[in-house]
Amino acid sequence: MIEVLKPGLLTTIQDLGRGGFQQFGVSVSGSIDPLAHKVANLLAGNDIDSALIEITLTGPHLRFHGHTLLSICGADFSPTINGVQHPLWKPLKVEEGDILRFGTPKEGCRAYLAVAGGIEVPEVMGSKSTYLRAGIGGYRGRALQKGDRLTVGTPSSLSIKMGNALTRNPTTDWSIPHELIDHSRSRAIRIMPGNEHGQFQEESREALFNQSYTVSPRSDRMGCRLSGPALQTETPRDMISEAVTTGTIQVPPDGQPIVLLADRQTTGGYPRIAEVASIDLPRVAQAKPGDELRFAPITHVEAQRLYLRRERQLRELRQGISLKYV
Repeated sequence: MIEVLKPGLLTTIQDLGRGGFQQFGVSVSGSIDPLAHKVANLLAGNDIDSALIEITLTGPHLRFHGHTLLSICGADFSPTINGVQHPLWKPLKVEEGDILRFGTPKEGCRAYLAVAGGIEVPEVMGSKSTYLRAGIGGYRGRALQKGDRLTVGTPSSLSIKMGNALTRNPTTDWSIPHELIDHSRSRAIRIMPGNEHGQFQEESREALFNQSYTVSPRSDRMGCRLSGPALQTETPRDMISEAVTTGTIQVPPDGQPIVLLADRQTTGGYPRIAEVASIDLPRVAQAKPGDELRFAPITHVEAQRLYLRRERQLRELRQGISLKYV
């Protein structure tokens, strides 16, 4: 069991999302940074879709009632266990009564805490993800609060082997490939033209690639709101709402783009100037208010090639961990 001593700014239970219900207007939700989610679960010996804890901007303080294996991936919140700082992207062991504390992020916006066995909460429409706007899923449909007690599932045999190995030797002699978790801030976010890209003024299309945009404090799990050069269509027009997805860049009447995230609506009535390549969605997920984002073009073929390469890297990581603890 995990006891919440301090909840942090926004700490929720998430898995990889609630698929199959968008035709009914139900958001997919799930972890905003699916890469950090998947790696965190692999490092805890879990299936990649297991429910874990998503932490935003300011981290919680948690007490563990029982020993277990865990991992922390994504943003660096300077995590400490009983006051001793511990690394990210590594399997870690905690004992009965240990207290895990997170501070404010040194880098990034969202961290992911996976615990062996996953977080046990009831499924809603086939998912354990918290959808805050509807008040469903996760822990009672809301963000975690002080005094909450989270139940942990049964660890896998792999989790047990990994925990036993850490008991014998608290340091691991292997690490995650840097290429897999590289979130270089110097690289532009790669995007593809959206359905209404050609309806924007030429100056706006050029500005999207030649100017930088600042992440607004109004950003949330629904969308990363940006401030910068206004993007305008050739002529004002009303649109019938059409399908959108995670990574769709919509442009409302004020001309300030919004990159849609996990809690996005299923349809939208604003013109879609571009779509973020899946390979770069984790970088958008980790952009905090005040950060600057730049955009660069990518073809659908190249975006697909990069996505498939990352999926292969994740499979290789899973296989490597399994073989390490045979």
